[in-house]
Amino acid sequence: MAARSIASLSLSFGLVSIPVKLYAATESSSDVRFHLLAPDGSRVKQQYVSEKTGAVVERSSMNKGYEFERDRFVVFTPDELKALEDSASHVVEIMAFIPEKSVDPVFYDKAYYIAPDKRGGKPYSLLQQALAESGRCALAKWAFRGRTRIVQVRPEEGGLVFQQLLYADEVRSLGDLHIEHVEISASELKLALQIIEQGTEDNYDPAAYVDEEKQRILAAIDKKIEGKQIVANEPAEATDGGGQVIDLMEALRASLKGAKPKAAVAAPAAPAAPKRKSAEPVAGLPVAPRTRKPATRAAKAPAETPAKVRARK
Repeated sequence: MAARSIASLSLSFGLVSIPVKLYAATESSSDVRFHLLAPDGSRVKQQYVSEKTGAVVERSSMNKGYEFERDRFVVFTPDELKALEDSASHVVEIMAFIPEKSVDPVFYDKAYYIAPDKRGGKPYSLLQQALAESGRCALAKWAFRGRTRIVQVRPEEGGLVFQQLLYADEVRSLGDLHIEHVEISASELKLALQIIEQGTEDNYDPAAYVDEEKQRILAAIDKKIEGKQIVANEPAEATDGGGQVIDLMEALRASLKGAKPKAAVAAPAAPAAPKRKSAEPVAGLPVAPRTRKPATRAAKAPAETPAKVRARK
C-alpha cells in the first residue's frame, strides 16, 4: 500500500520555497491490541458520568474548563478555545542551521519524512545535498494542529527527516536524580573498555533485532484461536542470586571470558570498617536478580513462521 501524506507544506529555504508532502515515519498499529468485552462477549462502550449527579453526560453537551483552584474551573466556549490556537500554516520557516549532532536525542519527539511535491524535486535535492555536505541540519518553526513546534530537518541518504523536537520544559534533567558519582580505579576502567571493545560494532542495524514479546503474544493468540489453553510460564530464576555481592574486578574479568563471576566470600560479622579511600578499587557491588532476557538479535536466516502469525505483520 502506498504511503499517504499527512499534509502539504512549503519549506522556506532562504528565498527558495520547496513544496513538500509530510509522511509519518513510524507505525503504531503494529502493537497487539486487546478489546474490553462484556461477559456475553460483546464490546463495551465508554461513557462520561457527572461526578456530582452520577448521570451520563453526552459529548455534545460537554464544556472544556481550566482548573485554576481545586474544583474551581473557568469555562471556555468553542470559539474562545479556537482563538487560543495558533492558526495552522503550510509554511515551515527555517530559522537556523546548526551542527547535525548538536541536538541531544533526548529532545527528539515524533519523526516524519518529507518528500518533494510537484516542481519541488530540484530545490529539495539541493537542500538535502547541501545539508549533507555541510554536516548541518536545519531548525524550523512549524504551526500544526493548534500548536507551534520546533522541528529539525536533517539529511539522510534517501531524503530528509522532519524531526519534531521537545521544548526545554518538556525534558527532565538528570541532575534532578542526584546521581552519586563514585571514583573508579584505572584497572577497572581498563577492563570495562576492553569489554566495550569486544562488543563494538560499526553501526546500528534495526533489522537485526526482532520484537520477541510481540511474536510470543501472537503465537499465544493463534493457540487460543485453535482452542488451546494458554499456560503462564514459570518466572525465570535469578541468575546472579538475589542480593548477592560479587567482586567488581572478578565480574569484569569474567565478562571478558564470558564466564559467570564468582560470588565474594562473606566475611564474619565485625565492627564497621573505616571508610575506604576513593583511590582503592571497589570491593563489591550488590547485584539485582535478572528477571528479563535482553533483546535478542534476529537470526540471519529466520525460521519458518506460522501462517497466522505472518498474516498479522
